[in-house]
Amino acid sequence: MADLPDELWTKILENGIRNPNSNTRLTFKDLCCLSLVSRCLHRLSNDLSLWSSLLSLDFPSRLSQNPTISPKSIYESWYEKDKAKRIAAEKRAVMRVESIVAEHGRRVEDFRRQRVDEEERIHFVVSELNNLRRVRQASVALNVWQPEVVRGRQKQIVEQCAVPVDSRINALEMELKLCKQQMIDFERAYRAEKRRLDQAKERLTSMKYHPLQDHSVNQNSLDDHKIRSTVDSNRKRRKCKTSSDDVEG
Repeated sequence: MADLPDELWTKILENGIRNPNSNTRLTFKDLCCLSLVSRCLHRLSNDLSLWSSLLSLDFPSRLSQNPTISPKSIYESWYEKDKAKRIAAEKRAVMRVESIVAEHGRRVEDFRRQRVDEEERIHFVVSELNNLRRVRQASVALNVWQPEVVRGRQKQIVEQCAVPVDSRINALEMELKLCKQQMIDFERAYRAEKRRLDQAKERLTSMKYHPLQDHSVNQNSLDDHKIRSTVDSNRKRRKCKTSSDDVEG
């Protein structure tokens, strides 16, 4: 660095800041990192012209005509304000997705309850349909000769049924078909809503994910808790065994 004058280094940094490619141009973070490299770069990175260029690019409407306020101070102030706005916007976005997840979860639970109710309804219809079919078989069997004990039982079954058997069977068979169709519709709606719920959960997880978070700490704490629980249970088991041996002795 001693081979180049400060004016040339300042020009290099300014060209890096004004690079038209936003992905490769120098940002305020790059300047802050450069200021930690050496004393010379620390002095150069605090040049007012560089921070004026950054301010004009990132916050063009915040340029100040007051010469007593440094562009770096203005940039820091507006960056913190913009950062607070972005954090608030991210929190609102996360809350919206959380509400979407809660709504999909509620619908999934509703469809699950409807499926359970429809299954119970199907079981009831099938049970009643089987009873009516036994009544019809008993009424047909009355016209055929058979022992008195069996005939009396079939007559008792027929007399206990006070509704027209054939019409009731037809109605129950139609109701059973409708219940099965309703069950298919509920199953289809449940799967679609479950898929939307999983997608919303994945979106929420990706929004909350931060690459710098140390997930191994939580896992290690869980492992330590499991180990401690196992050790405590083994210790209690040995104490109980020792006390039982003393009693037997």
